[in-house]
Amino acid sequence: MKPSDTIVRIFRGSITESIHRVHLAVVNTGGTLLHQAGDPQLLTFARSTAKLIQALPVIESGAADHFGLTDAEIALCCASHNGEAEHVSTAQGILGKLGYHHEHLQCGAHEPYHAPTAQAMRERGESPSTLHNNCSGKHSGMLALSAHLGASPDTYMSIQHPVQQLMLDAVCAMTGVPKPEMQLGIDGCGVPVFGMRIDQLALAIARLGRPDELAQARANACQRIVAAVRKYPQFLAGSDRFDTRLIEVTGGRIIGKMGAEGIFAVTIPEQGLGFVLKIEDGHVRALYPAVVEALKQLSLLSESEVSELASYHTPTIHNWQGTEVGIIRPDFQL
Repeated sequence: MKPSDTIVRIFRGSITESIHRVHLAVVNTGGTLLHQAGDPQLLTFARSTAKLIQALPVIESGAADHFGLTDAEIALCCASHNGEAEHVSTAQGILGKLGYHHEHLQCGAHEPYHAPTAQAMRERGESPSTLHNNCSGKHSGMLALSAHLGASPDTYMSIQHPVQQLMLDAVCAMTGVPKPEMQLGIDGCGVPVFGMRIDQLALAIARLGRPDELAQARANACQRIVAAVRKYPQFLAGSDRFDTRLIEVTGGRIIGKMGAEGIFAVTIPEQGLGFVLKIEDGHVRALYPAVVEALKQLSLLSESEVSELASYHTPTIHNWQGTEVGIIRPDFQL
């Protein structure tokens, strides 16, 4: 298939008004490329899809056990959450176990992604704090690791900090990218972000779900993360979010994590598969339609599951009056 054929169409009436190009890599735990679309070796940043891997040192180091982190708290460490009340209180709970408070978080503040929560806060005249940041769980996990290591919490976002070095080591080991070759940038929340080919990221996410060939401590950490997000999918994202619904609809058979700029990573533990899809122009409106369509064509979703995810698969477009004026539809064959 030519890269130009792997697209998501934006229809307004009967006209294709816009298109978004799709890149996909599906690999097994040995790194064999099983399915592809577009450029399976596209170089991009993992963004928040890496959170599932970044959580590994929090568990492997003993920090999670030392501070008594619950499964819900571990799931939140992997999250790009909505900033709903349960997300805020859970992040606050992690910090409380460390003897810290929200001012120790250096991720910055933004309004909750969950529109009703944001609206209620505005009506109360309440400003968002760092706890509402979608990355507050990840940053709380980083602070837990820092405290367990006896390192300073003041510089935990620096690539030179022991926390970030351990996370870099974990990402390199899981992806197979040598440390000197890992591309680094700064994520939206201020911590290092990792650049790699999408097939390398797919390998990491495959190994996360089926860690049979990994050292025992790492395998245990992978299993604990997968179990936590299966048990508490609402803490990975939240109400009306695709990441949460995908886990709920499939009963945890499929676990997926979005990242900014149109990237999505999926692990299918029972099949030992990793799946990474990237929208070339980074537009999130094409991301979930493409993911559902690809999972459907790969026979990884049943027809009933596709039906339950229909609002993400072929979402309608409405104008400001609420009138339906178009549809987003994937248009590719794998």
